[in-house]
Amino acid sequence: MVAQEIKIDLRSSIPAYKQLADYLAAQIETGALRADQPLPSESDLIDASGLARGTVRQAIAVLRDNGLVVTVQGRGTYVRPEP
Repeated sequence: MVAQEIKIDLRSSIPAYKQLADYLAAQIETGALRADQPLPSESDLIDASGLARGTVRQAIAVLRDNGLVVTVQGRGTYVRPEP
Protein backbone atom coordinates (compact mmCIF):
# COMPACT_ATOMS: atom_id res chain seq x y z
CA MET A 1 0.00 0.00 0.00
CA VAL A 2 2.78 2.48 0.81
CA ALA A 3 4.83 2.11 -2.35
CA GLN A 4 4.28 5.83 -2.89
CA GLU A 5 5.73 8.72 -0.98
CA ILE A 6 3.58 10.25 1.75
CA LYS A 7 3.87 14.04 1.60
CA ILE A 8 4.40 15.60 5.02
CA ASP A 9 4.85 19.38 5.23
CA LEU A 10 7.32 19.91 8.06
CA ARG A 11 6.75 23.68 7.91
CA SER A 12 3.01 23.39 8.46
CA SER A 13 1.36 24.43 11.71
CA ILE A 14 -0.18 20.94 11.74
CA PRO A 15 2.19 18.52 13.54
CA ALA A 16 3.77 15.83 11.37
CA TYR A 17 2.18 12.99 13.36
CA LYS A 18 -1.27 14.55 12.81
CA GLN A 19 -0.64 14.86 9.06
CA LEU A 20 0.31 11.19 8.89
CA ALA A 21 -2.68 10.16 11.02
CA ASP A 22 -4.98 12.19 8.73
CA TYR A 23 -3.46 10.54 5.66
CA LEU A 24 -3.98 7.04 7.06
CA ALA A 25 -7.51 7.90 8.25
CA ALA A 26 -8.35 9.07 4.73
CA GLN A 27 -6.99 5.77 3.35
CA ILE A 28 -9.33 3.92 5.73
CA GLU A 29 -12.34 6.12 4.89
CA THR A 30 -11.87 5.74 1.12
CA GLY A 31 -11.46 1.97 1.38
CA ALA A 32 -7.82 1.88 0.29
CA LEU A 33 -7.26 0.22 3.67
CA ARG A 34 -10.13 -2.14 4.46
CA ALA A 35 -11.42 -3.63 7.70
CA ASP A 36 -9.15 -6.32 9.16
CA GLN A 37 -6.34 -5.30 6.76
CA PRO A 38 -2.98 -4.58 8.40
CA LEU A 39 -1.60 -1.07 8.35
CA PRO A 40 1.75 -0.73 6.62
CA SER A 41 4.61 -1.55 8.96
CA GLU A 42 6.31 1.20 10.94
CA SER A 43 9.37 0.74 8.73
CA ASP A 44 7.31 1.16 5.56
CA LEU A 45 5.67 4.30 6.95
CA ILE A 46 9.06 5.69 7.98
CA ASP A 47 10.44 5.07 4.49
CA ALA A 48 7.38 6.56 2.76
CA SER A 49 7.09 9.65 4.96
CA GLY A 50 10.66 10.35 6.08
CA LEU A 51 9.46 10.71 9.66
CA ALA A 52 11.08 9.32 12.80
CA ARG A 53 9.82 6.09 14.38
CA GLY A 54 8.41 7.95 17.39
CA THR A 55 6.41 10.26 15.13
CA VAL A 56 4.97 7.30 13.21
CA ARG A 57 4.05 5.60 16.49
CA GLN A 58 2.38 8.79 17.68
CA ALA A 59 0.27 8.89 14.47
CA ILE A 60 -0.79 5.26 14.97
CA ALA A 61 -1.70 6.05 18.59
CA VAL A 62 -4.02 8.80 17.34
CA LEU A 63 -5.75 6.32 15.02
CA ARG A 64 -6.04 3.82 17.87
CA ASP A 65 -7.45 6.48 20.23
CA ASN A 66 -10.00 7.42 17.56
CA GLY A 67 -11.10 3.78 17.22
CA LEU A 68 -9.95 3.37 13.62
CA VAL A 69 -7.31 0.69 14.26
CA VAL A 70 -6.48 -2.00 16.79
CA THR A 71 -3.01 -3.19 17.70
CA VAL A 72 -2.37 -6.86 18.44
CA GLN A 73 0.88 -7.35 20.31
CA GLY A 74 3.35 -9.33 18.25
CA ARG A 75 1.12 -9.23 15.15
CA GLY A 76 0.76 -5.59 14.10
CA THR A 77 -1.85 -2.90 13.73
CA TYR A 78 -5.04 -3.56 11.78
CA VAL A 79 -7.94 -1.50 10.52
CA ARG A 80 -10.73 -2.01 13.02
CA PRO A 81 -13.11 -4.79 11.95
CA GLU A 82 -16.61 -3.84 10.85
CA PRO A 83 -19.13 -4.19 13.71
